[in-house]
Amino acid sequence: MSNAIKRIPERKCMGCNEKRPKKELIRVVRTPEGDVLLDLTGKKSGRGAYICPKVSCFEKALKSKRLERTLEVEIPDSVFEQVKSSLSEEE
Repeated sequence: MSNAIKRIPERKCMGCNEKRPKKELIRVVRTPEGDVLLDLTGKKSGRGAYICPKVSCFEKALKSKRLERTLEVEIPDSVFEQVKSSLSEEE
């Protein structure tokens, strides 16, 4: 048994560009088949992009097309609606 401190995985938000613990962020994933989905479990296979659960970060990522560039695919509006509905209004 080692007393090593468990490292918390961090990811960068596509909106505000801040690093945060992975569990605090929302993951949008491009599956190997090319579908784009909201991944609430964080376990789906494929290329992932992360955003903070804030409307302002989502809007920045949407405006700059950062999610689309990171996932290297055009994202359907239905996915954006799904992500937006899971966000909090608070800052």
